[in-house]
Amino acid sequence: MKNSLSIIMLLSLFLVHSCNKSTSKETAPEKVITAFTKQFPEAKEVEWSKENDEEWEAEFELNETDYSANYLINGEWKSTEYEINETEVPSEIRAILDQNFTDFEIEGIEVEETASGKVYEFMIEQGENEFEVLIDANGNLTKKKMEENENDED
Repeated sequence: MKNSLSIIMLLSLFLVHSCNKSTSKETAPEKVITAFTKQFPEAKEVEWSKENDEEWEAEFELNETDYSANYLINGEWKSTEYEINETEVPSEIRAILDQNFTDFEIEGIEVEETASGKVYEFMIEQGENEFEVLIDANGNLTKKKMEENENDED
């Protein structure tokens, strides 16, 4: 009986959570949707989320790649991010990474495009340390050591 009651309670919580998720999906303002559609007319599977009172984010697929794009509520584009493979990194950007790090493994690469230009974001592992390394199109490098996740059991 206790098991049945527990299962019913868990199912009820799941259903309530699912219903809340589906009804809480927000629709971006018309100016934002118009700007997005003009910039990414071929986008598929677009999902909108409100980042804050002034900004919306679209997550979508384009040419079989996952993207995200952010817009201000007036429709002004802020940024676009997408993942790339190591082979897609320009040789001059890769050379800067190689000059500044030895014995590292690349865990992931994203490109962020803004009005200021393109930035390559590398997640690298060097020994026991993980870094987020940013290299802009001018070759400027910044790095940030990532904190260990205490709940990570790996």
